Amino acid sequence: MKLSAKQLNRFIIFKLPSAYLCGVRVFKLDNTLCSTTVKFKWMNQNPFKSIYFAVLAMAAELSTGALVLKKTNSTEAKFSTLVVGMNAQFSKKAVGKITFTCADVHQLDDCIKTAIKTKEGVAFTLTSTGVDEAGDEVAKFNFNWSIKTKESLS
Repeated sequence: MKLSAKQLNRFIIFKLPSAYLCGVRVFKLDNTLCSTTVKFKWMNQNPFKSIYFAVLAMAAELSTGALVLKKTNSTEAKFSTLVVGMNAQFSKKAVGKITFTCADVHQLDDCIKTAIKTKEGVAFTLTSTGVDEAGDEVAKFNFNWSIKTKESLS
Protein backbone atom coordinates (compact mmCIF):
# COMPACT_ATOMS: atom_id res chain seq x y z
CA MET A 1 0.00 0.00 0.00
CA LYS A 2 1.26 3.44 -0.92
CA LEU A 3 1.20 5.74 2.12
CA SER A 4 -0.01 9.29 1.47
CA ALA A 5 -0.75 12.44 3.46
CA LYS A 6 -4.48 11.96 2.88
CA GLN A 7 -4.40 8.39 4.23
CA LEU A 8 -2.44 9.49 7.30
CA ASN A 9 -4.91 12.31 8.02
CA ARG A 10 -7.74 9.73 7.98
CA PHE A 11 -5.66 7.54 10.27
CA ILE A 12 -5.22 10.42 12.72
CA ILE A 13 -9.00 10.79 13.13
CA PHE A 14 -9.43 7.20 14.34
CA LYS A 15 -6.08 6.29 15.92
CA LEU A 16 -4.75 9.63 17.21
CA PRO A 17 -7.92 11.54 18.15
CA SER A 18 -6.16 13.96 20.53
CA ALA A 19 -3.83 15.03 17.71
CA TYR A 20 -6.80 15.42 15.37
CA LEU A 21 -8.74 17.54 17.88
CA CYS A 22 -5.69 19.74 18.44
CA GLY A 23 -5.41 20.37 14.69
CA VAL A 24 -2.32 18.31 13.80
CA ARG A 25 -2.37 17.39 10.10
CA VAL A 26 0.04 15.85 7.59
CA PHE A 27 0.70 18.46 4.92
CA LYS A 28 3.17 16.66 2.66
CA LEU A 29 4.60 13.15 2.57
CA ASP A 30 6.91 11.80 -0.11
CA ASN A 31 10.16 9.85 -0.33
CA THR A 32 12.26 12.88 0.61
CA LEU A 33 10.42 14.51 3.51
CA CYS A 34 7.33 14.78 5.67
CA SER A 35 5.72 18.06 6.74
CA THR A 36 2.99 18.43 9.32
CA THR A 37 1.08 21.51 10.40
CA VAL A 38 -0.75 22.76 13.45
CA LYS A 39 -2.56 26.08 13.89
CA PHE A 40 -2.93 28.01 17.12
CA LYS A 41 -6.50 27.74 18.39
CA TRP A 42 -8.45 27.54 21.64
CA MET A 43 -8.15 23.74 21.87
CA ASN A 44 -4.32 23.68 21.76
CA GLN A 45 -3.39 26.83 23.66
CA ASN A 46 -1.38 27.19 26.85
CA PRO A 47 -1.92 29.95 29.48
CA PHE A 48 0.64 32.14 27.66
CA LYS A 49 -1.46 32.40 24.47
CA SER A 50 0.68 30.15 22.31
CA ILE A 51 0.52 26.51 21.23
CA TYR A 52 1.03 24.09 24.12
CA PHE A 53 4.41 22.34 23.87
CA ALA A 54 2.83 18.86 23.89
CA VAL A 55 0.81 19.73 20.78
CA LEU A 56 4.01 20.91 19.08
CA ALA A 57 5.60 17.60 20.08
CA MET A 58 2.71 15.66 18.52
CA ALA A 59 3.12 17.51 15.22
CA ALA A 60 6.91 17.11 15.27
CA GLU A 61 6.77 13.40 16.16
CA LEU A 62 4.22 12.76 13.41
CA SER A 63 6.58 14.29 10.82
CA THR A 64 9.30 11.81 11.81
CA GLY A 65 6.97 8.86 12.40
CA ALA A 66 5.16 9.20 9.10
CA LEU A 67 8.52 9.17 7.31
CA VAL A 68 9.58 6.05 9.24
CA LEU A 69 6.29 4.34 8.32
CA LYS A 70 6.54 5.32 4.65
CA LYS A 71 10.12 4.10 4.36
CA THR A 72 9.64 0.84 6.29
CA ASN A 73 6.41 0.05 4.41
CA SER A 74 8.28 0.39 1.11
CA THR A 75 10.38 -2.69 1.95
CA GLU A 76 9.43 -6.37 1.95
CA ALA A 77 10.27 -6.66 5.66
CA LYS A 78 7.84 -6.00 8.49
CA PHE A 79 9.12 -3.68 11.21
CA SER A 80 8.52 -2.89 14.84
CA THR A 81 9.09 0.82 15.48
CA LEU A 82 9.35 2.74 18.74
CA VAL A 83 10.27 6.22 19.94
CA VAL A 84 12.79 5.66 22.73
CA GLY A 85 13.71 9.26 23.50
CA MET A 86 13.13 12.89 22.62
CA ASN A 87 14.55 16.32 23.27
CA ALA A 88 13.44 19.74 22.14
CA GLN A 89 14.61 23.32 21.93
CA PHE A 90 12.09 26.16 21.75
CA SER A 91 13.25 29.43 20.23
CA LYS A 92 10.11 31.51 19.66
CA LYS A 93 6.50 31.72 20.80
CA ALA A 94 4.37 29.37 18.67
CA VAL A 95 1.37 31.28 17.31
CA GLY A 96 -0.36 31.09 13.94
CA LYS A 97 0.35 28.13 11.67
CA ILE A 98 3.44 26.09 12.52
CA THR A 99 4.93 23.66 10.00
CA PHE A 100 7.24 20.85 11.11
CA THR A 101 9.49 19.19 8.53
CA CYS A 102 11.66 16.10 8.75
CA ALA A 103 13.96 15.35 5.81
CA ASP A 104 16.50 12.92 7.35
CA VAL A 105 15.83 10.29 4.68
CA HIS A 106 19.42 9.30 3.87
CA GLN A 107 20.13 8.33 7.47
CA LEU A 108 16.77 6.56 7.69
CA ASP A 109 17.39 4.59 4.49
CA ASP A 110 20.78 3.44 5.81
CA CYS A 111 19.29 2.35 9.15
CA ILE A 112 16.52 0.37 7.45
CA LYS A 113 19.07 -1.43 5.29
CA THR A 114 21.18 -2.20 8.36
CA ALA A 115 18.17 -3.53 10.30
CA ILE A 116 17.19 -5.82 7.43
CA LYS A 117 20.75 -7.05 6.90
CA THR A 118 21.69 -7.66 10.54
CA LYS A 119 18.23 -8.69 11.86
CA GLU A 120 19.11 -6.57 14.91
CA GLY A 121 17.52 -3.45 16.33
CA VAL A 122 18.86 -0.16 15.02
CA ALA A 123 18.62 3.15 16.88
CA PHE A 124 18.81 6.52 15.17
CA THR A 125 17.75 10.14 15.64
CA LEU A 126 15.47 12.10 13.32
CA THR A 127 15.14 15.87 13.56
CA SER A 128 11.99 17.86 12.92
CA THR A 129 12.17 21.63 12.67
CA GLY A 130 9.12 23.82 13.21
CA VAL A 131 8.76 27.19 11.53
CA ASP A 132 6.02 29.81 11.69
CA GLU A 133 4.32 31.53 8.77
CA ALA A 134 7.16 34.08 8.55
CA GLY A 135 9.69 31.25 8.17
CA ASP A 136 11.21 31.81 11.63
CA GLU A 137 12.23 28.71 13.56
CA VAL A 138 9.94 28.10 16.52
CA ALA A 139 11.21 24.73 17.78
CA LYS A 140 13.48 21.85 16.94
CA PHE A 141 12.75 18.30 18.11
CA ASN A 142 15.08 15.31 18.03
CA PHE A 143 13.34 11.94 18.24
CA ASN A 144 15.34 8.82 19.04
CA TRP A 145 13.79 5.91 17.13
CA SER A 146 14.45 2.20 17.31
CA ILE A 147 13.46 -0.18 14.51
CA LYS A 148 13.74 -3.93 14.28
CA THR A 149 12.50 -6.42 11.76
CA LYS A 150 9.57 -8.41 13.15
CA GLU A 151 11.03 -11.75 12.06
CA SER A 152 13.90 -11.11 14.46
CA LEU A 153 11.72 -10.21 17.45
CA SER A 154 12.09 -12.63 20.35
